[in-house]
Amino acid sequence: MQVGPRLTVNPGGGTQVNSRQSISLDVNGRIASLTIDDPATPLLYVLRNDLGLHGPRFGCGLGQCGACTVLLDGSAVRSCVLPAVSAVGHRVVTLEGLGSPEKPHPLQQAFIDEQAVQCGYCINGMIMQAAALMSSNKNPTDAQIKQALAYNLCRCGTHLRIVRAVSRACCGAA
Repeated sequence: MQVGPRLTVNPGGGTQVNSRQSISLDVNGRIASLTIDDPATPLLYVLRNDLGLHGPRFGCGLGQCGACTVLLDGSAVRSCVLPAVSAVGHRVVTLEGLGSPEKPHPLQQAFIDEQAVQCGYCINGMIMQAAALMSSNKNPTDAQIKQALAYNLCRCGTHLRIVRAVSRACCGAA
């Protein structure tokens, strides 16, 4: 439902029309109804700022690092470049929606068991990308895991542990 245009004054002068829009999102199995000021607002901002979910992280803001990855109908997407309105009518799952501290998802548990986290900044993207891989390939090879994670950037150097964690979760490898 469109609420109506709102004018804002830019610091450099002039005005800009912003359209407030009410949307409903299915996030982690719950329906969230909210109003956004701009239809181009990235899903990442809505998840973090409006819904208080901090699994997806702001990294590059260009969809290149993977820190913001979420699942959209089971596919991994970069939430920093996906307008929130594009997620309407789809199922969004964040890191918080995979499991809980009491009952972690097998990937989350494998990352703990393999000590695959160092600084933790990239881990959201690694786990969410791996979850998408697991849904389409129940028994991936190490090469397939590496390929699936190739566009998720990590500077800590825990790549081998990350691959072992994904392998453990997918294949029961230790």
